[in-house]
Amino acid sequence: MSASDDLENAKEFFAADSFARENGMELVAASPGRATVSMKVTDHHRNSHGTVHGGALFTLADIAFALASNSHGIPAAAINASISYLTAARDGTLTAEAEEFTANPKLASYTVVITDDKDRKIAIFQGMVYRKTPRRER
Repeated sequence: MSASDDLENAKEFFAADSFARENGMELVAASPGRATVSMKVTDHHRNSHGTVHGGALFTLADIAFALASNSHGIPAAAINASISYLTAARDGTLTAEAEEFTANPKLASYTVVITDDKDRKIAIFQGMVYRKTPRRER
């Protein structure tokens, strides 16, 4: 499979995620085990402190995680995810870069780093997926 095929498959997968689109997420890049997603901060992403809501940051990371973990053509479902918020973000564009840390036939682990326009680390997310085995025809 070529890099353009990888990106086309990721675009199809992303297009089916209405929650991502409704929250202003954009697919930037994708390749096997990797994905980059961005989000331009708007008023509806902010909490009562005026900073980007933790749920918006988690969503951004989770979407990059989903794209990276499903990039091998094997359906993958999250079984664990956590995020550490490192510093507050207020505006600009945030970018989440997901990278496969390890994978075996059933489980795979990913790290996602969210950065801002100044390349400051905003959050780090770690997630694990269960890789589904396609059903065999009988």
